Amino acid sequence: MENNTKKVIPIFFATDNNYVPFLAVALTSLLDNASNDYFYKIYILTTSLKKEYIEQLKLICRDARPDGVSIDFVSLTEEMDKSSGNFHLRDYYSKETYCRVFIPRVFPQYDKVIYLDCDIVVKGDISEFYNIDIGDNILGAASEEVMMEYDVFGDYVEKALGIPREKYFSAGVLLIYAKKYREDDIETKFIDLMNTYTFRVTQDEDYLNVLCYGKVKMVDLGWNKSSFKSDKFDDKNLKLIHYKINWKPWHYDNVYYEEHFWNYAQKTFLYDAILKIKADYTEDLHERDRLAFENLVKMAIEDSNDPNNYCNSQKMKA
Repeated sequence: MENNTKKVIPIFFATDNNYVPFLAVALTSLLDNASNDYFYKIYILTTSLKKEYIEQLKLICRDARPDGVSIDFVSLTEEMDKSSGNFHLRDYYSKETYCRVFIPRVFPQYDKVIYLDCDIVVKGDISEFYNIDIGDNILGAASEEVMMEYDVFGDYVEKALGIPREKYFSAGVLLIYAKKYREDDIETKFIDLMNTYTFRVTQDEDYLNVLCYGKVKMVDLGWNKSSFKSDKFDDKNLKLIHYKINWKPWHYDNVYYEEHFWNYAQKTFLYDAILKIKADYTEDLHERDRLAFENLVKMAIEDSNDPNNYCNSQKMKA
């Protein structure tokens, strides 16, 4: 039941059936640490979702905060199908990863929203993230730590996209100034750019970085800390953990911050399902991940050195 006396914080996730167990963990952690001073409107964007999963996710919200949260499931199948966009996919990417692009237009009632990937654990109070003042910027986001820690990817964003690596943000945790996003027509520009250039490395994240460059408030890394150790980061500032690429505790042992994931996983109805996912993740799949990462590095190098990449093309136009 919605409590209209509290300020509403709209929070969006996007998932397919494969990522529902991890979404359950993310939701559980978010609601466990969120302030009681707000009402949380959770939206799950999808193209299709099993009925049993929908009921389980509803139950998580109902048990956590009977009168402090609502959850709605919104199919964007029609939006995706009628879009002229050529949605590039690879590896673990699904079409749902592009759902975030449509949020400001499909939900015009909101001037500011939060978007979160499913492969996260929230340790801090999400209302603090929502209340960050991002001024007249389109987005509030943290630096993409992978670009900062791995020179091959830092070189990629600088040479292929023309963005300083410290200014390249992770699109997995976003504070979106939806009103400004609509005014600047980012959705249309996104589709147009996607149909003109194929960014192979981080795909939708690359497009958003190119389009929003110079209009992003960089927030503390603690709000989107990758699940690997960094000597540059003090764990006392840890507020949100992002389990990405090959640092996923449901696939691997000894992942940094894995204890936080398993703590919340045990509290969900899908704990056994998550344990089975890990048990079934064979050495062959580990090898597939290794080769996929090697291929990602190869693509980053190729695109960095491509004389016709986006950055070089823009220079030629100028």
